[in-house]
Amino acid sequence: MLRKIVFPAAGMGTRFLPATKATPKEMLTIVDKPLIQYGVEEALEAGMDKIVMITGRGKRAIEDHFDISAELELNLRAAGKHEMLEKISKLSRKTTVSYVRQKQPLGLGHAVLCAEPWVGNEPFGVSLADELICSPHGSAMAQLRAVFEKTGASVIGLARVPKSDVHKYGIVKAEQEGDLLRLTGMVEKPATEDAPSDLAMIGRYIFTPRLFELLETTPSGKGGEIQLTDAMALLAQEEPMYGVIIEGQRFDAGNPLGFLTANLVLGLENEEFADDLRRILKQYL
Repeated sequence: MLRKIVFPAAGMGTRFLPATKATPKEMLTIVDKPLIQYGVEEALEAGMDKIVMITGRGKRAIEDHFDISAELELNLRAAGKHEMLEKISKLSRKTTVSYVRQKQPLGLGHAVLCAEPWVGNEPFGVSLADELICSPHGSAMAQLRAVFEKTGASVIGLARVPKSDVHKYGIVKAEQEGDLLRLTGMVEKPATEDAPSDLAMIGRYIFTPRLFELLETTPSGKGGEIQLTDAMALLAQEEPMYGVIIEGQRFDAGNPLGFLTANLVLGLENEEFADDLRRILKQYL
């Protein structure tokens, strides 16, 4: 039963300084919700309601956000603000969230490995909330889950990127297997001439528990960190692993330009104030 999902959220958010000096990057707001909430809602849509957040120092606001705030709910109820009450209380009551601290910044692979005692011997999802994906075709994790339920194998979310950008991503080597895309290899941030394809991993994964065993013995890679991609490459040699080219709007909200783009695009799609936003933009453009 695929119900567990891991959110690595221990990064320092240095690309957003000074905003992230005292505020977790994951709590920066896209329109009217913190970035991490979009990822959690996506996971819930895919039936993954057992959530573990891998956090670090200064991330207490994430815990408070997903906790029940009895005083706030009481005040909203007394003020007759029932729609807002429903909005803030529903998510807290639909999820079970556990928190594990990554005590050393040893990379994404290490962050995922920190979740092993919580996940156990079960398949699990991993979501990087920096990658904001909005899709009318079912959430990104739901798209991956459909392939997992068909194959029982690990599944990776992919997107085609310009050749000039392959050095920014983990890039996969893939071959067609019927109506599926089987992954046979991958490399972390390759040079353009060394990239095996233009298919980039975009922060959505479903893994079999064998990944944990491989992460435990994966040596440090680029930057002295334990790279998730290195363990995935080993897993793809042992077990089938498939890729899904995700349908939907994708924003790299882990950098300021992508963050601003997400706010602008999703703001213009918000019926409540899209018209006012267009009018305001015309004044400045």
